[in-house]
Amino acid sequence: MPITVFGRKKFTKNQLKSIFTFVLIIGFPMKSTLEHKNIKHQSAGQFEETRFEKIHNVIFKNSIEASLAVAKEIADLIKKKAQDNKPCVLGLATGSSPIKVYEELVRMHHEEGLSFSNVITFNLDEYLPMQKQDVQSYHYFMHEHLFNHIDILPENVNIPDGTVSSDDIYQYCIDYELKMKAVGGLDFQLLGIGRTGHIGFNEPGSHFNSGTRSITLDHVTRADAAPSFLGVDNVPRKAITMGIGTIRNAKRIVLMAWGINKAGVINTTIEGEVTSEIPASYLQHHSNTTVILDEEASSELTRVKTPWLVASCEWNLELKKKAIVWLSELLNKSILKLTDKDYNNNGMSSLLSEEGSAYDLNIKMFNNIQQTITGWPGGKPKAEDSHRPERANPEKKRVIIFSPHPDDDVISMGGTFDRLVEQGHEVHIAYQTSGNIAVSDEEALKFAEVTRSLNIKSERIDGIIESLTSKKPNDIDTYDSRELKGMIRRSESIAATRYFDLPDEHVHFLDLPFYETGTVKKANLSNDDIVIVSKLIDDIKPHQIYAAGDLADPHGTHKVCLDAVFEALKFLKPNSYMDDCWVWLYRGAWHEWEPHQIEMAVPMSPDQVLKKRHAIFFHQSQKDGVMFQGDDTREFWVRAEDRNRLTAQRYQRLGLADYAAIEAFKRYHF
Repeated sequence: MPITVFGRKKFTKNQLKSIFTFVLIIGFPMKSTLEHKNIKHQSAGQFEETRFEKIHNVIFKNSIEASLAVAKEIADLIKKKAQDNKPCVLGLATGSSPIKVYEELVRMHHEEGLSFSNVITFNLDEYLPMQKQDVQSYHYFMHEHLFNHIDILPENVNIPDGTVSSDDIYQYCIDYELKMKAVGGLDFQLLGIGRTGHIGFNEPGSHFNSGTRSITLDHVTRADAAPSFLGVDNVPRKAITMGIGTIRNAKRIVLMAWGINKAGVINTTIEGEVTSEIPASYLQHHSNTTVILDEEASSELTRVKTPWLVASCEWNLELKKKAIVWLSELLNKSILKLTDKDYNNNGMSSLLSEEGSAYDLNIKMFNNIQQTITGWPGGKPKAEDSHRPERANPEKKRVIIFSPHPDDDVISMGGTFDRLVEQGHEVHIAYQTSGNIAVSDEEALKFAEVTRSLNIKSERIDGIIESLTSKKPNDIDTYDSRELKGMIRRSESIAATRYFDLPDEHVHFLDLPFYETGTVKKANLSNDDIVIVSKLIDDIKPHQIYAAGDLADPHGTHKVCLDAVFEALKFLKPNSYMDDCWVWLYRGAWHEWEPHQIEMAVPMSPDQVLKKRHAIFFHQSQKDGVMFQGDDTREFWVRAEDRNRLTAQRYQRLGLADYAAIEAFKRYHF
């Protein structure tokens, strides 16, 4: 007899048994194995491949492995100081970057007996004004993620006070500095970095000898913080921060950066000139700084982006594509027009000598990229498919499109979605989260008042209206308000999918539990989330899965949703039907795959671009100044069209066909 799990679709007893046996044996989420990389400081630029770099840095595969390495260094320092009967003075950061570091330190405290009794901490900064109990305060953040879970003495915790009056702020900052000096200065300073290049809240223009002070925040910094405050207008304009000089006095500095959004500023910080416009660049003058990066954040460093310019390369297909696309765009020449001289003059002579001639190499790479283009994302029936992105058989495929929020599907791959349905495949869309937090109070109030105006007598509706109209800036939505906001996004999604002629029964709202906290801060991925995703895949047994591979924020909702899919794939892999399942990753609203990464390019006609736009328009709650659009003021449909058009233009400039727009995908092999 089928059994309901988590109030959703039903499992048979045998399915449940296999799932929970697996969970008990393996556990979800599975811990990453720590890469044994030495992050101890070394002189920067001492090797040929790092000659452009002015700050020592270490690149990890992902932020989890990197965070574990940083936590180990901190733990080792704490233990050594304890052995020497000395205090360990730590400078600590907030934001998403250090969260996994703090989680690992807490784990080490509980499971390995790491004591913080000898630790004294000083936090970098705090918003001004800001009450300690506010969920957006760094006081709240630090206690939530670290201090409430370890044995540190309360009197040893120092966090700038966001309630200090303007009359007292000057003396308060001096006293904060003196307190640090009184305990011997910072032994270790943990840093993140903002897109402006700020460390702490030292915005562009900060002096390299600056001390702890109040500062006015840059608009980009406030825009990046907007999700936590439910809108940029709610973000304080001022903050207290340690100064550049204060940070530079630390004996050891570790700066962490995760995700593609940080790649540009990391390149400037590590390889650029020291300038007040990029405050993090001042760390080039510190003798014991290491920058810890994941692969995405390192992607603009010369040795990663263009390794052939700094060292001899082992030329595999991906690197060849990357180099030739780079050369073509650098010289503004199509691939087939590149010459021997072009290769030799731009550090690619070894590739040319390996391939024989520019002519042969150009044709080979041109054909490889051209073969990524297909108007048949589900495979072309009865076609020779050895050089096509997708298989011809089966002609009609079962497809699941996983969408982290209710609109990512149409924003990121609306044209492909439409084409899959049009070409007769059995398409299912799975909205992984409700997206309720992205609905403004004003939008929800509008729907609640319309409902009441229909003379529908409901205490529940009255309660929603009362809660929304009396809500204060830091208040969390009531359960009923969240339900209404989730319903708004469901109705918008159903309207969009009906526009693509998708049957309602093929639309699945998963409401993954990690998201349903009622706050911007989400829970960690859990067994419950993975079981829900696994159940859907097992029910449908797809030939194709599409998932959001947008990792701009490695701790964001998209990443957690992707991890849920990946963990489900690990679990389900032994099933025979998974041998026929291919996984395609799309990017979100902010970034697209680079041409050398693209393995399937789906062109769109002008009419299809317009149809995609109309599908996005059904998500009315996400139009006109939505809460989470960052510092890019373009609406999501404009971003999507600009991105798709730019991808088509890049293909055209490489010498390929000229299309109105292209949606791009990269295959994930599990």
